[in-house]
This record gives sequence, structure tokens and C-alpha cells, in this order.
Amino acid sequence: MAEAGSAERLEEGVEQLGWMRGLSLTSRILAVNILPLALLGGGIFYLDGYRKQLLDERYKLARIEAQITAEALAGATRERQEALLIQIGKEQRMRLRMFDAEGNLWADSFELDEPAFTFDDPMQDNWQEDFAQMLDRAVDTIVGAEPIPDYIEPPEAKATSWPELARAQADGLSQIQLRDAPDGTPVINAAAPVGLKGATLLTTRNATDITETVRSARSTLMSAVLLALLLSTLLSLYMARTIVTPLQALARAAVRVRLGREREVEVPRLPGRNDEIGLLARAVSDMTNALRQRIDAVEHFAADVAHEIKNPLASLRSAIESLGRVEDQKLRRQLIDIASHDVRRIDRLITEIADASRIDAEMSRTTFETLDLSGLARAIIDRRENRDENEKLKVVLHRPIGKTLVRGVPVRLERVIENLLDNAVSFSPDDGVIDVTISLDEETVSLSVCDQGVGIPAEAQEKVFARFHSVRPDSEAFGDHSGLGLAIGRTIAEAHDGTLSAHDRTDGKKGACLVLCLPNANPSFL
Repeated sequence: MAEAGSAERLEEGVEQLGWMRGLSLTSRILAVNILPLALLGGGIFYLDGYRKQLLDERYKLARIEAQITAEALAGATRERQEALLIQIGKEQRMRLRMFDAEGNLWADSFELDEPAFTFDDPMQDNWQEDFAQMLDRAVDTIVGAEPIPDYIEPPEAKATSWPELARAQADGLSQIQLRDAPDGTPVINAAAPVGLKGATLLTTRNATDITETVRSARSTLMSAVLLALLLSTLLSLYMARTIVTPLQALARAAVRVRLGREREVEVPRLPGRNDEIGLLARAVSDMTNALRQRIDAVEHFAADVAHEIKNPLASLRSAIESLGRVEDQKLRRQLIDIASHDVRRIDRLITEIADASRIDAEMSRTTFETLDLSGLARAIIDRRENRDENEKLKVVLHRPIGKTLVRGVPVRLERVIENLLDNAVSFSPDDGVIDVTISLDEETVSLSVCDQGVGIPAEAQEKVFARFHSVRPDSEAFGDHSGLGLAIGRTIAEAHDGTLSAHDRTDGKKGACLVLCLPNANPSFL
């Protein structure tokens, strides 16, 4: 009852797996562990693309601002130009510098008025800022971002100190240059020509808002990654439970089977699981059932052996004990004959039992070879004729044209055919004919041995293959057969992936047919 309750709880746990039941353990483990990594990796590359998009938009804005400002400055007086530089710098939080045609600094909004912004000093940052900058550098390394030159004020206030100014003056078009502030924030310089006399304008903006936006998005990403990591951990624990629990149940069942404490140990089969655990559960269950059947067979076989040997031993003992008390020579000879017959019977039983016991193990180690079943049957019939083992009965072989190839062990298949012929000889009348017919189709090669005896009742056609089942004709001496012949024949047939069965004759005549079917090995059918 405890085992049954455990199996029911396991089945309920299987139902809770939901959509994951159809996935293998490998797929589940990969999905659970890759989820946070995929989210982190995908988020990092997304943030890098997001940052580039923000910078591109800011480049366009800086270019437009520089062009508009340059056009406004071109026709203005000096006083007006200085006023515009101060006004635009304050409103847009930029630094604006004008250089004359010789490249000398002509006006600087930071000198004309208070600076619109200042760079943060990294030495005064708290640990949160230091950690954020470290993450910025780590992300740049992961995505393989191109290095950005540091923003450094040149020692001389000359236009030649700024490459973007030189390009703007040479090309007559506005130019953009990105630099890195001391605190890691982007600095966007825009250079544009002013008028037609060679003057140039340089605007500088510290785009801290881009860094703040990206870091805010990264914080959201990290929260999502931590949530995914937590979810992954919970799923891993849940998966571990769904893996460990059935494995523990299988281990307990295996131990109980090994110890043999309970005859009927229920091994959970977990039919609702299609993963490796389900396959293992069903394999262990099938193995346990096969082991039980083998144990039952061994127990029954041992009991049958004891019973079969006990009878001749009792007869032998009675004959030997009586021999010492009998004076009549004729009666003594009879007792000696009985004892001799019982000894031969015991010897035959032991030989047959030993043969039947080692067939399974022997067949599992033997290498099959291709052989012609018709040729093997012909050789066996001829040998029996030469040795007069058919008791003057006529054995007729009916075989198709060509080869009837099968794969197997010749000596074992020979044993099956010999047993079938012995059985047919035992039940055939004195003037009877034994028909051995070989036929084949796409899948099997069949050999049937049909006698003209009393036949086998339908209800007994399966019993004749039981071990020690022996129903012999009245004319045959008691004890000449062990009752293992057909049982051994079926064991050999099944070891060849074939069958051995009993049937009535199909031609309407009286008698029985024993049919051996083996897989067809003819190349034309493969």
C-alpha cells in the first residue's frame, strides 16, 4: 500500500510538470540555465544598440545646432556674436567657441559668462558611481566597442588643436567628434564654418543624460536578470525535485526487489513522462517483471526437477532395498532391470535438465551464421535413416526450389528438428508417413513436421510445450522421454526470434503438426 501511495504521488507530480512533460531533461536543464544568460547577453547588446541610437540622434541635433548657430553668427556684429554665444550656451547647456581665419580663439562662452556645465571629478565620486563606470567599461569590452578618445583641453587655444575644426574648414561642412569625459560620460563636439572668411565655430556638449538613460535601462535589465536568476533557481530546485524524487522511488523499489522482502513490489512506470526519467522508470519496471518471471520459472523448474527425479529415485530405492531380501533369481533379475532402467532415466533427466538450463545463456553468447534449413533437414533425415532411428517409418521431405536461408546456430536448430522427428515417430502408427514440409514467404521460413497419429486436442496444443509435460502413447515404455524435448525446442526457436507451435493437419487427415518458424534470411526477400 505504501508503494502504491508513492506511485500515486509521483503521478500527481508528473501532472504538475505541464508543458515540460514532453521535453527531455537535457532540454529542460538547458532552458532553465540559459534563460538568465540569454536575457543578460541579449540585454547587453540591446543596451549597446540603444546607446548608439541615442548618440546618433544627438549627433544629428548637434550638427543642426552648430549649423544654425553658425548662420546666426555670420552676419552679426562682435557684440551680437558674444551675446548669442552666451545665450545659446546657457539655454542649451553647451560651450561655444569661435576661431578666426588664422585659427586663434576669438570668443569663448565659458569666458564670457559662467560655464553652463562642469565635468564631474572622478576622484570625488562615491562607490555607486565607481561601480557604474566599471559596468560601463565591462559592457564596452563585451560588445567590442571601439575606443573613444579622452576629452582633454589643449594647452593652446588654437583651431588646429581640434581635428574636427580643421575638417569643417577644409570641407566647408559641419563635423562631429565624440570624446570621453573624465567621468566616462560622452562629450559631443560639433564644428561648423562661420561665413565665408574662414572663421569656425566649435560647440561642446556633455551628454550626461545619455549615460543616465542607459544606466537606468541597465538597472532595469539587471533587475530582470536577477528576477530570471531567481526564477531559474526555483525552476532548478523544482526540476531537481522532479528528478530526485522518482529516482529515489526507483532506488527504493530496486532495493526491495533485491532483498526480496516483498513478493509484489510496485515499480512506478511514470507513463506521463516522456523524458529520460520516464524511460528509466519503464525500463526498471520491465526489468523487474522479467526478473520476477525468471525467478518464478527457476522456482517452478526446480520444483519440477525435484518431482521428476524423486519418482525414479523412489523406484530405484525400492528395487535396491528389495534386492537384499529376494532369493528368487528371476525376481532378482527383474529388480536389477528396474534399477538399471531407473538409473538410465535419472541420467537422461539430468542430461536434459542441464541442457535446458544452459540454453538461454549459451544462445546469448553465440554468433549466428547463415544456413540452408532445407539442407539441414535433408541431412538429419538421411542420418536418421542410416541409423534406423525412424523405426522403419517413411519420412518425406517437401521443399521449395532454391535455398531456404535462415540465421542461427546449426547444432541447436538440428536439436529442434531431431526433437520434432522423435515426437512424430513416437505417435505415428507402424505404417505411417511423416511429412516434413519447408515453405517460405517474405518474412519467415517454416518447417512443419506432421505425423499420422492421434493428434493433439486444441486445449492441449499449448500444454505440450510445458517442461516435464509428457503424454506418451501406450506402446512406448514408461520413462523413455523426459518431457523436455518440445520445451527445449521452443526455447531454441525463441532464441532465434522464431516460434514453435502445435496445430492440426491442414489436409484433413488425422494427426498433429509441429511448426517451426524462423526469420527469412534469403537476400531476395531482404
